[in-house]
Amino acid sequence: MVNPLQKYFRQPKLFISVPSKGLYSKPGTYAGDINQLPVYGMTGMDEIILRTPDALLSGESTANIIASCVPAIKDPWEISIIDSTLILAAIRIATYGNEMHVSKVCTNCGEENEYDINLNRVIEHYMPLQFNNKIVLKDFTINIQPLTYRQSTEFNLKNFRLQQQIAQASAIQDEAQQQETVNNIFRDLGALQAEIFMDIIESVETTSERVTERQYIVEWLANCDKEIYDAIKEQNQLNNDAWTIPKFPVKCTHCDHESSITVDLDNSNFFAQA
Repeated sequence: MVNPLQKYFRQPKLFISVPSKGLYSKPGTYAGDINQLPVYGMTGMDEIILRTPDALLSGESTANIIASCVPAIKDPWEISIIDSTLILAAIRIATYGNEMHVSKVCTNCGEENEYDINLNRVIEHYMPLQFNNKIVLKDFTINIQPLTYRQSTEFNLKNFRLQQQIAQASAIQDEAQQQETVNNIFRDLGALQAEIFMDIIESVETTSERVTERQYIVEWLANCDKEIYDAIKEQNQLNNDAWTIPKFPVKCTHCDHESSITVDLDNSNFFAQA
């Protein structure tokens, strides 16, 4: 039996094409035409889930929202992180419209200003971007890939916990113990960065072969020259900068001071309707 209320079900508000074209997601992550993914507005249940603190911290709420509002994404955890900002912006637009109301205190005169920014600019920013996935060094090439949403969330959570430990270390009164604790934390932060680099390396091509085995890549990265490590770090940062959400230029209505606003993509703030 067909639900008699089906005609009142929510309908897609817009269609998007993800910048990665699915190149960095495992098979089965997307269904249908990846260049025409329908985006629905959030439901009332979605908003409740979005305000669950534990789910926010773990990324579970965002994954659930993506699955609900972009049903063609079958496994939100496996989408490329370079697609996630555009997808979240599209969901925000489908739910509340193009404009997002934000406030900012002027750094020049101290007065608070209210602005309406157009999130279509976020969509426009990401559509033409291409991920630079090659690092060419002398006689070999390193092929890199963006993290998945799952990997990014896990790394962010680890980093968050380590940053908390740094803050807590300041309460240790014994200076020697405090210094030892801080040194251990920074050692863990360094290991975390190395772990990220290991995950973004998809393969290494030498003059004679292409290496994809994880154990070989991990061993090589642990024993490579600093020049190679720095090249990976630099390219990763360049990609991160390119795929960062664009800033919105604004002007203070009180003193005409010009500055910019970066939209806060923290879930609880980004999806709070103004």
